Amino acid sequence: MIAIIDYDAGNIKSVEKALLYLGQEVVITDNREAILKADKVILPGVGAFGDAMENLRKRGLDRVIQEVVQKQIPFLGICLGLQLLFEKSEEAPGVEGLGILKGEILRFPKSEGLKIPHMGWNSLHLEHNGRLFQGVEEQAFAYFVHSYYLKAQEEEIVKASAEYGVHIHASVEKGNIFACQFHPEKSSDVGLKILKNFVELG
Repeated sequence: MIAIIDYDAGNIKSVEKALLYLGQEVVITDNREAILKADKVILPGVGAFGDAMENLRKRGLDRVIQEVVQKQIPFLGICLGLQLLFEKSEEAPGVEGLGILKGEILRFPKSEGLKIPHMGWNSLHLEHNGRLFQGVEEQAFAYFVHSYYLKAQEEEIVKASAEYGVHIHASVEKGNIFACQFHPEKSSDVGLKILKNFVELG
């Protein structure tokens, strides 16, 4: 059973659809027991960092996510779900993120010819032998939609990066925590392979 954390963020249904396509049993829930009983947990999301943190805290889900991490349940953050795992974001000065991973979320600098949000297909540079990327080719394309990007403090947790005017840390892995800035559920066969690798983690 895979639990998708429900905290009023966009994009939950498309993640559910991709997992059902892969033959998984899925529950969308904000219930602590249901989340902690799941084999895997996913935090998707599209929206604003500050609002999302407020919603998580209001429902006590920030504490539940910490419990998931402590129990070593494989956990996947997608898009905003990746950003929330870190300490802070320029989108919401003064708002603390979950702080499970070290690093910050930065605004894309204004740059001639680069549209913000960064929206569309971008190739991935794979590094540090990520478990989500087994069987995925170097320079495979993934689908991004974001106006802020991750700069992780620990280079070794970065498993995929992308270039869009700046160097983007596009995916990280540390212990039982996995996260992608891009949307695997919208990234065609490459994305399905990444999700399949996640659901098949031992």
